[in-house]
Amino acid sequence: MCAHVLIAEDDANQAELVRRYLEHEGHTASVVHDGRAALAEFHRSGPDLVILDVMMPVLDGREACRALRAASDDVAVLMLTARSTEEDLLDGLDLGADDYVTKPYSPRELMARVRTLLRRTRRPAARAADTVLRAGPLAVDPSRHTVHFDGVPVDCTPGEFQLLAAMAARPGHVFTRARLLEHIHGIDRFITERSIDVHVKNLRKKFEPDPRSPRWLVTVFGVGYKLNGDARAERPA
Repeated sequence: MCAHVLIAEDDANQAELVRRYLEHEGHTASVVHDGRAALAEFHRSGPDLVILDVMMPVLDGREACRALRAASDDVAVLMLTARSTEEDLLDGLDLGADDYVTKPYSPRELMARVRTLLRRTRRPAARAADTVLRAGPLAVDPSRHTVHFDGVPVDCTPGEFQLLAAMAARPGHVFTRARLLEHIHGIDRFITERSIDVHVKNLRKKFEPDPRSPRWLVTVFGVGYKLNGDARAERPA
């Protein structure tokens, strides 16, 4: 699964190391050293994945991530940070990052995260790749990577899409946070189950008529979340 990856890292030696590992795995890579250059390169080359350091000059990684998400919900974003508190990680997810790796990290770990993220954003999990999954007014199309609510497009980050695709495959089923986390990031020591709450909160803002009293993406207290609606699967037109 070859991809074009944009590396935004102000440490030139670290960026070169990541570039070499990516190219060894068959990917192509572009390297920039500040957030503003990252945005310019993103618009120029349209990468599949952006590896974004948080602490960069000119424009930091958090602001760059915010701008990337304003420009695209499709590109995968993996952030690198030396700040490993839970609140820092959740804040990054709230900005639209799909995964986090904390420094120091091994290049092999980073490549494993890259492979997992590309696999999940390019081939979303669902019951069948050639069906549209429906749960009430929600329609999730894994092959086209689209979501509609009452026929209106809903822009989702890759992580948000993975969550909806998993839940739309089994409407009415209660998913624990740990189970949903496996669909999005996998179990690791940095991302916590609270990241699911961030994705759910953001999704409710995007399609629930009243996000404070959700009707479709609801909380099952003490367990997790479920997606209301009758299950239907149909071939896309």
